[in-house]
Order: sequence, then structure tokens, then C-alpha cells
Amino acid sequence: MAEWTDPMSEAERRQAAIDLLGLLCYAELTAFERLAADAAYAPSLEDKAALAGMAVAEFAHYEVLHDRLEELGVNSTEAMSPFVGPLESYHESTKPADWIESLVKAYVGDGFASDFYRELAEFMDEEIQALIVDVLDDTGHADFAVAHVRSAIEADPTLAGRLALWGRRLVGEALVQAQRVAVDRDDLARLVVGGVGDLVAVGELLARLTQRHSERMETLGLQA
Repeated sequence: MAEWTDPMSEAERRQAAIDLLGLLCYAELTAFERLAADAAYAPSLEDKAALAGMAVAEFAHYEVLHDRLEELGVNSTEAMSPFVGPLESYHESTKPADWIESLVKAYVGDGFASDFYRELAEFMDEEIQALIVDVLDDTGHADFAVAHVRSAIEADPTLAGRLALWGRRLVGEALVQAQRVAVDRDDLARLVVGGVGDLVAVGELLARLTQRHSERMETLGLQA
């Protein structure tokens, strides 16, 4: 691996950590909003209650991140603001056509994003890394989504083709927005590039993300 020859100052590293916490904070807030909205369209009271409970868990994660930013002396709204555009753009371009597509989006799209955030967390100090891993803990949505999507495909096998295309589109859009975040936030981008070390390692990182995406699609019974 090539040696990184452009060390960052403590102030730059701190800003990179704030950027990642702000990004996650807004991601968790929007996850709460989307789960609450999905609950309204759930086909049964049991499903509605399950999604509502997951939404509450996501909001709890948001509160943890909000409080940590405040402890750092950072206004959480200001920390989240740079990421409103990229995340809203992603969600605007990936509006589900129905409830099943919303479950695929939560499992595949959010799963890809969580993997990306975990990769970024590797370049943070141990305290921030532990916090991020904790808030990215699954709230039960993965098993819920897998069970319902597989059941829907078993009932109507023609769904598989549409949902497979949907999963590919979700990851493509997620990659576009991840690149946008990296370009817009210099300190975060420099920390990642410095931690990875060279373009070969960047390729390996993307390969890991792609492999995990393929595994999720397979779990759903879909072709990546």
C-alpha cells in the first residue's frame, strides 16, 4: 500500500468526524421518517406495529448522534445541513412504486449505505467508531424486509425481475450520492483516501461493498 504523504491536522480530523456524525444523524432522521411513512401503508396491523417500532428505534439512534454532536460543541442542525441535498436527492430519485419496493429499498439501499458508513468509521478514532457501529445496529428491519419480500415473490414470481432491476438502480444511485458527499466534504474525503492509501485499495473497498450488495440481493432471492 502506498504511503500517505499528506497528513491531516487535528482540526481537519475533527471536522471529518463531525461530517460523518452529521451525515449519519440526518440519515437516521430520514430513516425514521420513511419507516413511519411505510407503516401507514402496511397491509396488516401486525406489520404496521412492527414498522412503527423500528421507526422509534431509528429516532433513538438519531438522538444519540444529536447528543454526541452537542457534546462536541457542534450544532447538530449545522452538522446535518451539508448532507440534506445529497440524501434528499437520493430519496427523490428512488421513490418506491409500492410497499414491496419500499422494503427492498430499506434492505438493499440502506444496507449499502450502512456498509459505506462502517467503512468510513474505520478511519475514525475508537470512540467515534464504536458509536457509529452501535447506531448502525439493525433494528429488525432486515429480517422483516427479507421475510415479506421473499413471501411476495413466492406468491407472484413475476415480481423478481422488477425487484432485481430496482435493487440495481438503488445501488447505482447510492454510489452517485456517496461520490457527491466525498467531493463536497474535503476533510472527510482526505481522511478516507489517506486511510485507504492508494487507488488499488479504493477499488478493494468498492469491491467489498459490491459483494455485500450481491449477498443481500441473493438473500432476497434476486439477481444482483
